[in-house]
Amino acid sequence: MRKNNTQSISDVLRSYTRENNLDRKLIELDLIKSWEAVMGKTVARYTGNLYIQNSTLFVETTSPIVRNELLMMKEEIRQRLNEMAGQELIKSIVFR
Repeated sequence: MRKNNTQSISDVLRSYTRENNLDRKLIELDLIKSWEAVMGKTVARYTGNLYIQNSTLFVETTSPIVRNELLMMKEEIRQRLNEMAGQELIKSIVFR
């Protein structure tokens, strides 16, 4: 016998993530995974260990030359990432 209050799995998961405030964290993870798509393979090769803490994106670089180029493009990168996320998720970027 089927109950009348059935819901799809996607609706249940969506409500669960909203109730437990996981939406933002999931968007952050998607954004970090899309770093290569946003920045390109060359930049992704010289960067790594990305994480977001308190609306700040931290990016480790293996090349000082790439770090300087990224520093000059910091605001453009921030805008592209926020556009990809669909909201103002990143307020600043730190390159190490």
